[in-house]
Amino acid sequence: MYFKQFYLGCLAHASYLIGSDGEAAVVDPQRDVDQYIKEADANGLKIKYVIETHLHADFVSGHRELAARTGAEIVFSEKAGATFPHRAVREGDEITIGKLVLRIIETPGHTPESVSVLVIDTEVSPQPRKVFTGDTLFIGDVGRPDLAGGRGYTPQMMAGMMYDSLHQKLLQLSDDVEVYPAHGAGSMCGRNISKQTSSTIGEQKILNYALKPMSKDEFIRMMTSELPAAPAYFSRDAEINRQGAAPLAALPKPAALSPLEVAELISQGYVVLDVRSAAEFGAAHVPGSINIGLGGQFAIWAASLISLQSPIVIIADSETKVDEAQMRLARVGIESAHSYLRGGMDAWREAGLEMAVVPQITVDQLNDLIASQTDFQVLDVRRPPEYTSGHVPGAIAEPLSNLKERVPILELEPSKLTAVICAGGYRSSAATSILQQHGFANLLNVTGGTSAWIDAGYPVETA
Repeated sequence: MYFKQFYLGCLAHASYLIGSDGEAAVVDPQRDVDQYIKEADANGLKIKYVIETHLHADFVSGHRELAARTGAEIVFSEKAGATFPHRAVREGDEITIGKLVLRIIETPGHTPESVSVLVIDTEVSPQPRKVFTGDTLFIGDVGRPDLAGGRGYTPQMMAGMMYDSLHQKLLQLSDDVEVYPAHGAGSMCGRNISKQTSSTIGEQKILNYALKPMSKDEFIRMMTSELPAAPAYFSRDAEINRQGAAPLAALPKPAALSPLEVAELISQGYVVLDVRSAAEFGAAHVPGSINIGLGGQFAIWAASLISLQSPIVIIADSETKVDEAQMRLARVGIESAHSYLRGGMDAWREAGLEMAVVPQITVDQLNDLIASQTDFQVLDVRRPPEYTSGHVPGAIAEPLSNLKERVPILELEPSKLTAVICAGGYRSSAATSILQQHGFANLLNVTGGTSAWIDAGYPVETA
């Protein structure tokens, strides 16, 4: 058996290449598919199948492009309603690659069409050795049950299906069966996913909170309470995957524009996306731009904070970074990267156009400000579980994902000195750019974030 996991940290996404005797299958591919083709070629494998565990909502899959380039057959659950040629599978169907048998089991709960794929190496044993669980079973968590509302299912209905899928199927597997999910920590498809990217059924029975002994009703209540709002782009990406995305090479390259041309587009309402680091953005940036750095979970936050259809002007420090930004935006269905600022901020500065800044401060400086300033406010933009586990005393909480809509009703005064903090300084920089768009003119970004605050031994509130 040949087996490799591909992990894409930007999307907290795991995909797989598995093969035997010169034949292979790719499971849950990302949109840019070159790596699967190169890896298969390097190992003498021909990709015969592209298997999707469900209609992914958090990223756009490259299943159609991969199939077109390799001659592979796309495999989806018959319940997915995919609109392109594919093999529609159901419970118990099997796919053979070399001496491997890939057996489909239906495991709805995250979505109605979710399947898991058992891997049987017939040279070793008739029993499964691995299972691809998609978004049904994660490491340390299970898939959220609230993403199928548009198809007539309530979260409670889906959570009930999830309970049955787990207890009647996946947990009936041998404890030594290896578990390979489609996502890791940071994905919005779960709530408490581990940083580990694989495990075993036995380990998950012990460590996964959602697999602890409980009744079906208890499980449903737990899985449907305090769910964070699903990002708006999820439903759109799922439909793109149902139809199949265009090849990446078909997307037009962003045009190189002068500072004055970019300024004109800004006046027309174009989104200016600055993909540089928080420090570079803070030192000087185009007024009104939004900062989502390529160094973090760029694609997730871009899709959460920018409309999929908004025309985008990219600010980067090289054309290579512009190309990278366009590709990573396309991974989540944003294909509207219209242009970029030729020459970057150096050109903007040389043109004599207005610039904005966000000073960067350390946690030591933040502590001094809290002690010395009476007219001072701190905004924490981490997710609620992060905030409640420990935060700067007196910090106001508002997750970055909600900030754009909720700024007008927050207990924040735009004229006051405001420090913005997250876990490390990435999300907080994005938040400062949003606050500037809403008239906040006296902002500070806390480098190192709450992690550095705690490490420095400063006081922490929990609530």
